[in-house]
Amino acid sequence: MNSPWIAPEIAEAAQAADAPDAAARALKIVRETHKLEKRLCRQVGQAIMDFGMIEEGDRVMVCVSGGKDSYGMLDILVKMQQRAPVNFELIAVNLDQKQPGFPDHVLPAYLKQLGVPFHIETQDTYSIVKKVIPEGKTMCSLCSRLRRGILYRVADELKITKIALGHHRDDMLQTFFLNMFFGGKLKGMPPKLVSDDGGHIVIRPLAYVTEKDLTRWAAHRAFPIIPCTLCGSQENLQRKQIGNMLRDWEKQYPGRIESMFTALQNVVPSHLMDTKRHDFQNIRTTGVPEPEGDTAFDAPELPAPSAPGGLQLVQL
Repeated sequence: MNSPWIAPEIAEAAQAADAPDAAARALKIVRETHKLEKRLCRQVGQAIMDFGMIEEGDRVMVCVSGGKDSYGMLDILVKMQQRAPVNFELIAVNLDQKQPGFPDHVLPAYLKQLGVPFHIETQDTYSIVKKVIPEGKTMCSLCSRLRRGILYRVADELKITKIALGHHRDDMLQTFFLNMFFGGKLKGMPPKLVSDDGGHIVIRPLAYVTEKDLTRWAAHRAFPIIPCTLCGSQENLQRKQIGNMLRDWEKQYPGRIESMFTALQNVVPSHLMDTKRHDFQNIRTTGVPEPEGDTAFDAPELPAPSAPGGLQLVQL
C-alpha cells in the first residue's frame, strides 16, 4: 500500500480496517481515476492542436456556469497550462443573471481556492426575459442571445483573444442531429469559429471528450455544482430526445457513437446534394480514375454490426 498513486487517507483506511479486498478496490479506483485524467488531458490537448485553438500569448476567457462541463473544462485547461508548449492566460468568467435562488457565493469561493483569475459579471437578464416571454414558454432562446452579447462585451473589456465554451462531444453530435431532423441542415457545433458579431474566436476544447467522462471527473473532483434549473425554464425536449436516441443506439450497437463522430470529420461534398458545396453543373469526364467516383453499383463496404459484448455478427 505504498504506491504514490494512493491517497494517504485511502491507504490508512484500508490498513486500519485490515481489509486486503478494500485496499485492492481503493487501488483500482485510484488507477482508473489516473487513467481518466490522462485521457481528458490527452483529448483536450489533441483538440487544441488539431484546430489551432490556443496560441502563444492568448488570453482565454473560460466561461464557467457552475455545471460539470464548464468546471471540467477549466480544471483540465489549468492542467494543460502548466505543461503546454506555449504561454497563455486563463480568465474564468461567470455571468450572474440574477435568477432567483442563484448561490452567488459558490463560484467566487471556488475560483479563489483554485487560484485562477476570474471575473463575475452581474446583469439582471432574468427580469428582462420574464417580461418579454409569455408565461409557460421556454426562455432559453432569448436568454442565450442576451448572455452571448454580454459575454462578448466582457471579452472586449478584458482584452480576451479566445472564448472557451464547455460543449463536449455528445453536445456536438446532438446538435448535428437536431439540425438534420428539425432544421433541414447538415450542420453541427464546430470546435472553433468566429462569433456572430465577427469580433471573437470561440473555441470548444472539450470537442473530443465524452459526457460520461466529464460526469466521472466531476464526481472525483467534487465540483460545487450549481443546478441549471434555477430559472424554471422548460427543458429542451428535442435535445433530450436526441440524447436518448444516441444513448439507445450506443447500447444496442456499441461503437456507433464513435463512428458517427468520426463521420463529422470525413465529409465528402461530392457525394451529397448541396450545389453550393460542389459544382455538379460542370462535372465532366477526365479519363482519370477517381477514388471518390460513383459506387452506386457496388455494395456499401460497412463494418459488420456488433452484438452485445462486442462480438461480430456473421451473415451466413
